[in-house]
Amino acid sequence: MKDFGIERGTRFFRGRVLVATPPRAVIGLEAEFNLFVNGRRRRPEKVFGDPSRLVRRRMIPRSGKSFQSPAGGAIYFDTGVIEVATPIVELEPGCCYRATRLLWEQIRYLRVELDHWAKRNNCQCRLQGFSTHYNFSFPNARKSQLRNATKLAYLLAHILPVPVLLLAANRQSSAVGVRPRRTRVEVTADFTPDPALMLATCAFVAGVVQTVLRWEDFGLRQLNRNGIPRITPFRLRKHSSRRGWRATADSFGRNPFTADIGAPLWKLRDDRIVSLRAIATEILTPFRRRIRQISDSNTLEHITAVFAGDARSLLDFHKRPESYDDVGRTIDWGRRMRRWSRSKYETIIRRVLSHEPMRIGQKRYRVDRMNGWYQVDFREVGTKRRRTFNLDELVQMSPVKRPGTTASNKRNAAKRRRAK
Repeated sequence: MKDFGIERGTRFFRGRVLVATPPRAVIGLEAEFNLFVNGRRRRPEKVFGDPSRLVRRRMIPRSGKSFQSPAGGAIYFDTGVIEVATPIVELEPGCCYRATRLLWEQIRYLRVELDHWAKRNNCQCRLQGFSTHYNFSFPNARKSQLRNATKLAYLLAHILPVPVLLLAANRQSSAVGVRPRRTRVEVTADFTPDPALMLATCAFVAGVVQTVLRWEDFGLRQLNRNGIPRITPFRLRKHSSRRGWRATADSFGRNPFTADIGAPLWKLRDDRIVSLRAIATEILTPFRRRIRQISDSNTLEHITAVFAGDARSLLDFHKRPESYDDVGRTIDWGRRMRRWSRSKYETIIRRVLSHEPMRIGQKRYRVDRMNGWYQVDFREVGTKRRRTFNLDELVQMSPVKRPGTTASNKRNAAKRRRAK
């Protein structure tokens, strides 16, 4: 997910392009995939050129080489992988469900387009899961000399590795990372082919981030103050790309990705010898309240069960599950994933992607392009004048479609009345 912009006063700039940032906290997910054609790994840039030659429907252009997917998010080719990203989602109760659902909707759409392309070209295509990125905006109001994105990322890199390892990693995983970006922090882990575990990972990370943002500073002394157990030895490594840190197998005394997660193998700074499951359970304690608030009690129970060994972790399998190697063929949504309604941002973006003229205020506009994650460039119908609106302006100014006002809904309502 590209940055929201570069801070300068109350606006953000990238080069000469003015990009506003959301006034509220937002989250977004990304997933990267290796592409295999007839069993051979291929660079998507070499196979398709750009995403517009893979997706059949007309897509709205974005900055750089990315395109707005008809499924609502973005799709782009990045250093040899296919990457899909969700639109930004307001950080509020239900946001982790919405973001996870949105990501899998992007994956499903990509899978369908790949199947059509493969049939047309008489070949076989599959997506191999590579990584998932969990993005959380860093609010300006909470910045200070002791509280900035870099210090936050470094502190999170000491909290998240063991719990995220149990929720999102497999036997072939190699790292859990945290990267500070200009307007957000990004947690990187292996792709998780199980939507329920991805939801649990998203909810856990969101709960931790929202709790830590309320601490008075982001120094490592907060770990002892809040009862966060610390493995010894433990040494973070530089992230493989951009700024940031990773917890790799070399960061510990032994490889946590291949070790028995239920065995007491890990020495803590207080001289206890405990298991990875026990460490994750202890780390969960100060974050339980915020995780429940931002997701729900069922998700918290799932996280607790994974840490206790009562629900499966992908590290419970001796090998990496085969679902990693052909992602998107079948998707186990689960009932809870479907029950959350679309957020206001989601609803507006879906209207933008319909390519139909939108009435904003007293005028009608057609979408021209996406301007970052928060703004949309339009052209006024008739005059062709260009104007940019952000998502909050579109939410406020766009007329709300009330249930039962369309002709089809009226006909259905009349049929129900006659049936009675």
